[in-house]
Amino acid sequence: MPDTKRADMIVHEQEPYNAEPPRSALLDDLVTPVETFYSRNHGPVPRLDAGSWRLVVDGLVREPLSLSLDDLRTAFPEREVTATLQCAGARRADLLAVRDIPGEAPWGPGATSTARWSGVSLADVLARSGPATGAAHVGLEAPDRSPDLDQEVGYGGSIPLAKALSPEVLLAWAMNGQPLTPLHGAPVRVVVPGWIGARSVKWVQRVHVSAETSTNYYQDKAYRLLPVEADPTELVAGAGFALGPVALNCDLLSPPDGARVVAGTTTLRGYAYAGDDRSVVRVDVSTDGGRTWRQAALQQDDHGPWAWCHWRLDVALSAGRTEVVVRAWDSTGALQPRSPSDVWNPKGYVNNSWARAGLTVL
Repeated sequence: MPDTKRADMIVHEQEPYNAEPPRSALLDDLVTPVETFYSRNHGPVPRLDAGSWRLVVDGLVREPLSLSLDDLRTAFPEREVTATLQCAGARRADLLAVRDIPGEAPWGPGATSTARWSGVSLADVLARSGPATGAAHVGLEAPDRSPDLDQEVGYGGSIPLAKALSPEVLLAWAMNGQPLTPLHGAPVRVVVPGWIGARSVKWVQRVHVSAETSTNYYQDKAYRLLPVEADPTELVAGAGFALGPVALNCDLLSPPDGARVVAGTTTLRGYAYAGDDRSVVRVDVSTDGGRTWRQAALQQDDHGPWAWCHWRLDVALSAGRTEVVVRAWDSTGALQPRSPSDVWNPKGYVNNSWARAGLTVL
């Protein structure tokens, strides 16, 4: 357990370290403390020296750059964005209940967290370098390597140039007002609000502008939504489609599935999140398995358009068994799919089905 993490983290793997907080810990604040923030890694955590670190910007650009951390701090305006990151495998545990997904961790809803990120806009750096004619994608590369791959492949991926030029995308060096820890990408990481956490590349060392998407393993083979019949042990470049913007999602954090509560008024609490440039506009809660619904109160405060919201609803429960069901709507009018079986896929990504919890009321 890294000394920067709380003792009750749910650890899916020690090396590389992959862990999420218990459900209730996400309710402490709309901004998740660093020690509570989930951690997703593919290999050992790189320990990079901030003094010698450089960011290379190359490819289809008019002026290639090599920038130090001091260069970033002094040459560009500092920005802060509050943004939620969500692992593409969040809530995979519910998909595993439908059908086995060998080799994939049973992530729960805790693979979703929110922080205040400080750094410089990637768009400002790209403007200095100048994307050339034909530029359409921005590759992001880091030195961390997975020991499970046949060949040593550094971590990477890409985002469309249009997203990279949006002011909310950061090259961040601080998290919740403190310098990044090695576990969260020190000295500099990318933060891509509204997109799956896999595109917010930690320990970034290269920004490569190109006409096509990255051919990095994690863009071309991993983090892709495969059809149900696909064999995930035989990954084919370009199969399925690459994951990008986060799908509308929500969950019940308290009380959890299987909890015993006292008859009378019970407060139900959870989170809801809509990726890309969408927002959550409504959360519905049912205490009778989905037959009738009530609207929950939403809380977002002033954290801006890239952060999740919390929701809560007081309900009166009678003695017996109760199934709580939660669903969210976003600003496009989209509603989450009803069942995990509707969204099951061979890698267990993007489970954004209705959240369900069985409670025993005493």
